[in-house]
Amino acid sequence: MKSKTKPTTFKNGPSATSRIQLGMHTDNWRTLSGSFEQAVASAVEHQLGHIEFGLVDGQNFIQGLGYDPALPIDVDEMWLNRYLGERGIQVSQIDAGYPLTGPKGAVYGVPYVWRAIRMAHLLGCPYVDSTDGATKPAGWTDKETIAQWRLNLRLVLERAESFKVGVNLEPHGPFTNNLELMVKILKEFDSPWLGVNFDTGNTFIAGHDPLTYLKAIRPWLKHVHCKDVPQEMAAANRGEETGIASSAVSIGNGANAANIKACIGYLQQTKWAGVFSVETLGTPRNIRESVAWLRSVI
Repeated sequence: MKSKTKPTTFKNGPSATSRIQLGMHTDNWRTLSGSFEQAVASAVEHQLGHIEFGLVDGQNFIQGLGYDPALPIDVDEMWLNRYLGERGIQVSQIDAGYPLTGPKGAVYGVPYVWRAIRMAHLLGCPYVDSTDGATKPAGWTDKETIAQWRLNLRLVLERAESFKVGVNLEPHGPFTNNLELMVKILKEFDSPWLGVNFDTGNTFIAGHDPLTYLKAIRPWLKHVHCKDVPQEMAAANRGEETGIASSAVSIGNGANAANIKACIGYLQQTKWAGVFSVETLGTPRNIRESVAWLRSVI
């Protein structure tokens, strides 16, 4: 799936000559029952120019009452542009991480990502994020699941090319954490609209050396989820899990700190420009310490 037109590295953010910039994911406030507005306020307080948010397909009372930092998929995009613009915030990526593997990926995941692509286009956001799910679909062989994944990706990328919005695969499940398979999929599609949202925490908890994984997918790297892993979680679960939502400890104070630092150094050496989206539990202390540590390293 080739295209003569390539996506802009950042429509609403760093140019090709810029350095690594910091943003944050509003999902940091989900387990704290925080709101989208609370997350944006924290980004403003810490002088972060970018946010990332997830989508709710429809409405629910939790979001309506202000206890969910995601946004409804039918939010008024023009209002959102004004709201964020007044605060100096840009959207680096929309998290449309409903699994694209298996039968549910075909029935629910593809339309969900389609709608996220349209929203990203209206917001001037360059990317949406997707993945493969935490577990393998019950009753499906790996061969069947991967075949369906390829078909779903093809459908998603056709829409991505139409709207000029990139789709980034994130290592978060058993297939995206299969590094050989990930590289194979990326090469097969050979599409400028297909990239990778690298995740420092997910690759680590899955048992990878994050830097090794990063080097393998570097040609397709568009965006980064940056999270540490608590020492006790690493000791108990590394190699057993494929991803975590966010870090309960601030970035730089966990078992993954040295790996994150090494990844930053490598990206600086290779002149990568893009956003590191902070993923840590959204307490004032965690956010403050994470941002300070990352700025000291970058």
